[in-house]
Amino acid sequence: MTDLPQQTLDDATAVLHSALAGDGDAVVGAFDAVVDRSGLSGAYGVAWCLAATMVGDTPSAGGCALDFPGIDQAGYDTRWVARFVSAYANSDVPTGEALFGAAAADGLLPDCLLTLAGSTIATLRSRAD
Repeated sequence: MTDLPQQTLDDATAVLHSALAGDGDAVVGAFDAVVDRSGLSGAYGVAWCLAATMVGDTPSAGGCALDFPGIDQAGYDTRWVARFVSAYANSDVPTGEALFGAAAADGLLPDCLLTLAGSTIATLRSRAD
């Protein structure tokens, strides 16, 4: 995650601060500001950074399997987050980009990014306990 521009890290921090405060509108607003400034590729970078925050360092070799019980019955945004985080954990950039593009095309990207931010905060809280 160290190869990301400082602006991406700052944007991810802003998203997390808004999510931590429970301000969903501010989370969406922060992503909108990134899109206005840097396009969807900028928002993708912030989302990838959030996935990195959840997972930590990716394995150097091989892949990893993440367990998401009941994921097939979950809503679109929750399934998207599980798959996006799995793509990050497996260093699978093409899948991450495809998921991001599909959510944007489906008009569901804001919901997915809001769920990703909330999941990241929940993961950080869980680690602190």
